[in-house]
Amino acid sequence: MDKILNTTSGTEAIKEASAATSHKGISTHTAGKTLSYTAIFWFISVLLGQWFFFYYIIKFYGFSVINDNMEIWNRWEVMGATPYHVGDFAGNLAFAAHTIGAGIVAFGGVFQLIPKMRSRFPTFHKINGYVYLLTVILLAFSGYYLVWFRDASPIELGDIGTSINGSLILLFSYLTVRSAIKKDIASHRKWAICLFLVSNAQWFLRVGVFSYLVTGTTLGLNPAFGDPFFPMWTFGCFLIPLLTAKVYFYAQQSRNAQVKLAISIILCALTLLMLIGIMGYTPFLLSVMSEDPISF
Repeated sequence: MDKILNTTSGTEAIKEASAATSHKGISTHTAGKTLSYTAIFWFISVLLGQWFFFYYIIKFYGFSVINDNMEIWNRWEVMGATPYHVGDFAGNLAFAAHTIGAGIVAFGGVFQLIPKMRSRFPTFHKINGYVYLLTVILLAFSGYYLVWFRDASPIELGDIGTSINGSLILLFSYLTVRSAIKKDIASHRKWAICLFLVSNAQWFLRVGVFSYLVTGTTLGLNPAFGDPFFPMWTFGCFLIPLLTAKVYFYAQQSRNAQVKLAISIILCALTLLMLIGIMGYTPFLLSVMSEDPISF
């Protein structure tokens, strides 16, 4: 009997060792570390981009409200947008709340994604979480108002995408709070990440646009605003981040080293494209904040 048990134990050990190591000799542990480092690379890239976006929002929109100079918002008119409407107090207030709220989300949201912030600074994590939740809910409802009530222009595909995104913000907010109340930290973390992604959809939209323009120009493809990419991306700019999060969660749970490595490569490639967009978007925002004409 002892010999049988020993043989069985040895077989199980071999199976476990085989599961932990790929046919190329890469261990699951090493692949997991690679996935973690790739996620950190993504996080740092997002943090830098988001905090500059926060700076832009406060400098351009925040100070324009403080100085009662909201007419400056219409510098975007060359891009086909006139956010400031003379005499439209409610609409201008909703737009100001929406943009400044986006800045609050851009600055404070990243803190909620750091696991050690919750363990070392639980009070800050909780208070920042409450502020974040209230702000994203404000973003959702102000977005509904701006799309469906403020403008009399026909509803476009991008407006429908914005409405879907707002609904996802409300759904993920509920799921994030519910999992926190139930002390289900694993689920809470996943829903919080999903909430972060949809709450920053407009940032991903802009970064994606500039990534497309810069990459396309570099490759000699002559990208233009009439390309099919733009209506599709305007509608579903939140879908690729959510899909990426989904496969990342899957890779975290997988015991297959090749799966972890494959997802790491995909995440790294998407992060590089995002960085290209951030680098293209940054000088554009600097021109918006200056008194120079807006140009690409």
